[in-house]
Amino acid sequence: MINIGLLGCGTVGSGVVKLLKKNEEIITKRTGDTIVIKKVLEKDRDKCFSLGIDERMIAQDISEILDDEEIDIIVELIGGIEPAFEFIVQAMQKGKSVVTANKDLIAIKGRELFEMAEENNVDFYFEASVAGGIPIIYPLKQSLAGNRIRKVIGILNGTTNYILTKMSREGRAFDEILAEAQKLGYAEADPSSDVNGLDAARKIAILSSIAFNTRVTLDNVYVEGITSIEPADIRYAQELGYVVKLLAIAKEDEEGRVQARVHPAFIPRTHPLAAVDDVFNAVFVQGDAVGEIMHYGRGAGQMPTASAVVGDIIDIARNIMYNVNGRIGCTCYESKPIVDIKQLSAQFYIRMTVKDRPGVLAGIAGVFGNNNVSIATVLQKTRGDMAELIMITHEVREQDLEDSLAVLRGMSIVGKINNVIRLEGTDRTEDYL
Repeated sequence: MINIGLLGCGTVGSGVVKLLKKNEEIITKRTGDTIVIKKVLEKDRDKCFSLGIDERMIAQDISEILDDEEIDIIVELIGGIEPAFEFIVQAMQKGKSVVTANKDLIAIKGRELFEMAEENNVDFYFEASVAGGIPIIYPLKQSLAGNRIRKVIGILNGTTNYILTKMSREGRAFDEILAEAQKLGYAEADPSSDVNGLDAARKIAILSSIAFNTRVTLDNVYVEGITSIEPADIRYAQELGYVVKLLAIAKEDEEGRVQARVHPAFIPRTHPLAAVDDVFNAVFVQGDAVGEIMHYGRGAGQMPTASAVVGDIIDIARNIMYNVNGRIGCTCYESKPIVDIKQLSAQFYIRMTVKDRPGVLAGIAGVFGNNNVSIATVLQKTRGDMAELIMITHEVREQDLEDSLAVLRGMSIVGKINNVIRLEGTDRTEDYL
């Protein structure tokens, strides 16, 4: 019998209890042993009772779980940094393996926790911390371990994907769709972590650390949210053959330098990620041997996330049975440089309002040319005595584009630089081993 100490019986914790109970027979057969929740740390006793958790199973204090020698696995689902971090450290020091869905903790305290797990020869699994029920951490660590991963690009936040999908379909403004998403429960009362890109940034920090075998922290990730996206940008994207998505992007170049960034992007309608709509998530991976693959599904929610947690529990239970804990530890065994966003190159969409008179376009083109920015596509939409210019650049250095825009903002012929959005996915290749 494999005994579990469950910390937190909220949305995901409740899902874990339900799933272990619902699929008990098949989980036992697949594991080769019975998995039992022995103790639960939860303040809301009524919530426990509603799940069929006996009074005797409810711990009054964390020590009841940590000091119980019969408990093999701690499942941390309370969230946040503290006291979760301290509880996990103490659990490992007592020889207990740990499963968590805590992306904040992994992104900020991952190095310390991996070192602690290795020191105590226990497992530390966290599949549910990224993309809910979509398997991606296990594949990167094991199934794709023979590849050199070139890039990982994900739609990792359901709230922002829902908002952008609705904006694309209905032409409505960001604020209006956000309010609707909050009413439907797709967005939190305080949606800042989602719409400002921080949630996705934590997740891509985790994925890039695994994919490129080097420590990438939240501070290493360049972050932009979707609050500046307007219906006009969505409309022009469609006209030009693109869709707008909030992408989490991690790449390694031929020199071994790593980039990690989160921002809105135009991606071609033909790209696999372009069809990922509503609250769904997806992770697109390119490896030198496997080529392009994509993992798609529900990136959040009670049961999808519980599915990933229970999968980790089963894997650790098997390790315990065969006494092989610690066989897959931290894969961050290198120290690769992180490239600053200003040193990267990309194609850009630029929307600006200018005076509608002869010579304006030539003057703007001259500024771009002086800063090594080449224009690939131009659209002009007249609005009275003003015009809206929509441009797509060839690939340019971020710093060169920034220098150009700084000059344009000071010119009398330019009313406003309305938006600047990167293009992604235009460089797909089939050149593999």
